[in-house]
Amino acid sequence: MTHTDLLAAFDDEVVTHALVRDVELPGGGGTLALVTLDNGRDHTKPSTFGPRGLLELRAALERCRERATAGEIVAVGITGKPFVFAVGADLTGVPSVTDREQAVAMGRLGHETFALLPELGVPSFAFVNGAAMGGGVEVALACDYRTISASVPAVALPEVFLGLVPGWGGCWTLPNLIGVEGALKVVIDNPLSNNMTLSGAEAARLGLADQLLEPADFLERSLAWAGQVVRGEVAVERPDVDRDEAAWEGAIAAARRAVTARTGGSSRSAYRALDLLSAARTASREEGFAAEDEALGDLLMSDELRAGLYAFDLVQRRARKPAGAPDTSLARPVTKVGIVGAGLMASQLALLFVRRLEVPVIMTDLDQERVDKGVAHVHAEIDKLAAKGRLDQDRVNRYKALISGDTTKAGMADVELVIEAVFEEMSVKQQVWAEVEAVVSPECVLASNTSSLSITAMASRLEHPERVVGLHFFNPVAVMPLLEVITGERTDDATLATAFAVGRQLKKTTVLCADSPSFIVNRLLGRFMSDMARIVDAGTPIDVADQGFAGIAPMPPFVLMGLVGPAIALHNNESLAAAFPDRFYVSPALRRVVEAGKRGYYTQVEGRTVLDPEVLALQESPTDPVVLTPEQVREQVLAGLAEEARIMLDEGVVSAPMDLDLAMITGAGFQFWNGGLTPLLDRTGTSERVTGRRFLPPGTAEATR
Repeated sequence: MTHTDLLAAFDDEVVTHALVRDVELPGGGGTLALVTLDNGRDHTKPSTFGPRGLLELRAALERCRERATAGEIVAVGITGKPFVFAVGADLTGVPSVTDREQAVAMGRLGHETFALLPELGVPSFAFVNGAAMGGGVEVALACDYRTISASVPAVALPEVFLGLVPGWGGCWTLPNLIGVEGALKVVIDNPLSNNMTLSGAEAARLGLADQLLEPADFLERSLAWAGQVVRGEVAVERPDVDRDEAAWEGAIAAARRAVTARTGGSSRSAYRALDLLSAARTASREEGFAAEDEALGDLLMSDELRAGLYAFDLVQRRARKPAGAPDTSLARPVTKVGIVGAGLMASQLALLFVRRLEVPVIMTDLDQERVDKGVAHVHAEIDKLAAKGRLDQDRVNRYKALISGDTTKAGMADVELVIEAVFEEMSVKQQVWAEVEAVVSPECVLASNTSSLSITAMASRLEHPERVVGLHFFNPVAVMPLLEVITGERTDDATLATAFAVGRQLKKTTVLCADSPSFIVNRLLGRFMSDMARIVDAGTPIDVADQGFAGIAPMPPFVLMGLVGPAIALHNNESLAAAFPDRFYVSPALRRVVEAGKRGYYTQVEGRTVLDPEVLALQESPTDPVVLTPEQVREQVLAGLAEEARIMLDEGVVSAPMDLDLAMITGAGFQFWNGGLTPLLDRTGTSERVTGRRFLPPGTAEATR
């Protein structure tokens, strides 16, 4: 396999250049050749490694090696452009990789390039100045020494999240640097925990960097430290790695059990990564790298990775240009926001609007006590952010000054956007909007945070129903990326454009949804939980039913029920059953759980998660129980989801299957390596069996065969 073949597959590569300049180390330490990784774009287009970029870096490092031999330089350093070190492999060309040899060749090229760093004849340093992921972490690990800025927001090896393994040295180098326990956290645990990342400080504590430095003069201090190392004034000491076979393999075995519990055996990449981490205890570097090449050869051609890339493309590209959103020029400016309600959800919304829009926010509620409590909650959350170092005192003071509260709506006369977060009852919301409309201007956008009620019905009694829109946030508001934008029958384009513009300012993933019961995520999750409840009420034990969805749902369904809250789940299913009685089922057992005040189905006993005996006592044993296997549960519930997804598309709830997947990934945590929902239904054959056709064309989110 030649480099020409690889270059052809990655013909759209945005090349990350290796820009080399000489820097004199402080204190007369000699000349360091500083390599800056830069793709020529701003920080919104992070530097990645494709074959052209790797070849350019290799040429630069080979030249550095020649200069080191000639005595022209005493060290080599690598850093990134502002805010970004490097974020891994260029994935845009992967769909064009059509055979295994191309995949293996890509692995080898990365290994050959990074392997030069410890073989230059002079010390190599990584100065990690910004975000570092995947191959960006691996090029740093290949260096002899590493500094990292305290401002670095994200350090990660996210490959397993996508369906790959760290394949340019990560699975061998990392455990041999920080030990197997730390490597398991970075390679396995974090990716499977919704792709968690490390901060710069956390990465340093774990041993990924030798020195944590402040951002203001990071490069200068890194160079000064490098000079001390070169001159022998600083000796870098690292803890010995525990290579005891029993301890190492015990950690691998525990991680394997955890992966099985989380993924139901569905994450092929996680198991492959565990094999590589296990072998790293005794394998030579050459053996470890060769094994990574073979793993990349297998996984780059897998359904899992292609589904992961499909999901990655949705959240990176489709999310930036929401389908059906009106022209952005129609959006009205929002310089002040009103929030009706001062409870927990309203307080979360107030904090989000203040932080992202930095405009005045006025909260209203029925009495002064509730208003004061809501404002106090926002102030307390601002103080928590300050305590974590995420806000300086100036911002604390400014944000607190932007929040106000009142028991009347008179202060909303000059707002451009009002969002309500009151009790989920149509008559209550209609009354709220009538009161608000009497105060605000005719152009003020009225947004409801309803999770299931009709926007059209909510606006039906207003003089200007065209300015009513749904903005359905997910809880917790600060964390969940999805914002469903719901258009009523009479919502006009200016209102809709303003809603999308605000969503963009709030840094949310916006998806357009027609006005229909429970919208997108809650409707699909409602069908999911409705069918699960029907199966359990018919006789299948709760824990058996939960086992059927390991690796498909983000967590076992009845564990999810505890997170959502049984009362909220019951309300959602009652709404859906009223709208679609032929498909949705309201569980009598769920009603009893809610009436008993239970907040979940599981409880903690001596550190173990077990089914709550009080909840089990509320389940009634049917006369003729039907007990399904986990596989039968999965098949039956997936069939229901396929049916509901097809109906939603036929009804025009969303414009395309991609919007269902984007919503389920960002609003319900469905895994990248499943591609969300519809690729999973296609790959299992459920789509065609239930609806007679696929959701996506063959090869869209799976390997072409």
